[in-house]
Parts: sequence; C-alpha cells; structure tokens
Amino acid sequence: MSDSFHLDQSFENIDHAQNPLAAGEYENCTFTNCKFANGDLSDYSFIECKFSGCDLSMVKLGNTALKEVAFYECKMLGIRFDACLPFLLAMSFTNCQLNFCSFQGLKLKSTQFSHSILDEADFSNCDLNSAVFDYCRLERTTFNQCILLKTDFRTATGFDIDPMNNRMKSAKFSKDNLAGLLVKYSLDLK
Repeated sequence: MSDSFHLDQSFENIDHAQNPLAAGEYENCTFTNCKFANGDLSDYSFIECKFSGCDLSMVKLGNTALKEVAFYECKMLGIRFDACLPFLLAMSFTNCQLNFCSFQGLKLKSTQFSHSILDEADFSNCDLNSAVFDYCRLERTTFNQCILLKTDFRTATGFDIDPMNNRMKSAKFSKDNLAGLLVKYSLDLK
C-alpha cells in the first residue's frame, strides 16, 4: 500500500476501472455513485467512510480495512468480506444488494443490516451477537455454527436457520417468521 492519505474528501461518479482510486488510507470520506465492480481494493484502508449508490460487485478486498464503514443503496454481489482485515472490522448496510457475499468466520457483533437483500450469502462460523436483520431477505442464506445471541430476525424473511447448529439464546423472531427455524423438519405449516 502506498502512503496516500485522504481525509474528509468526497468522491463522485468515479469508475475505478478507468480512473483507479489511489491506493492508501481514506478517513471520513464519502463515495457517491462510484463503480468499483470487479476492481481490486486489496490493502486499502477505509475508516468512518460512507459509500452511497456504488457498485462494488465482485470487488477484491484482500487485507482491506473496513472500520466503521456505512453502505447505502449499494450493489455488492459476490464480495468476499471474509478476506478483509478482521481487526476493528465494523460495517453497516442499508438498502443494499448483498447476494452471494461471504462473511465466513467474521466477528460482526451489533452489525446493522437494514432493508437489504442477502440471498445466498454465507455467514458460516460468524459471531452475529446482537446483529440486526431489519426487513432483510435471506433466501438460501447460510447460518451454520454461528453465534446468534440476541440477534434480531423479527422482520427478516426467507431464512432457514437450524437451532441445533447455532447458538441462539435470546435471538429475536416474530411469530410470523418462526417457520424459518423449522424448515429442516419439512413440516406443513398453515
């Protein structure tokens, strides 16, 4: 990584393929309507940054630092978040498409997922203690060997979670979505 440091800057309509973002550290920066799809942001550092309306699909994040990063209305298909630096990893997602993303083995305590689609995402071996999936769609999303203590699924839909394969004490569900805990039993619930 270069010694490039960017503080309190705004970046708009950047196409990373045509005009690559300089490698380095970005603190308290905003990225609006930028295209990073299929790009490589490995070894970059984003601290207290906001991405809004960006396409980050299939972006490479090897050893990337994401510390207090907020994503709004972003397209983020097939991202390997599990390749990020785990130290102080903290993100939030609002109105994002996160299909086919991998969060395997990450500590995502208190992470906020709001009004987002996470179809076929993988949360295997994650610590999602006190995370919130607020109005999120979780079709064919994997929750295996997870810590789901106090995790809030009350408004989530489409999930299939096996209580026998996850730690779930005090996890929150609504009476309308409890069927997602019983899928493995092939019950006919009406």
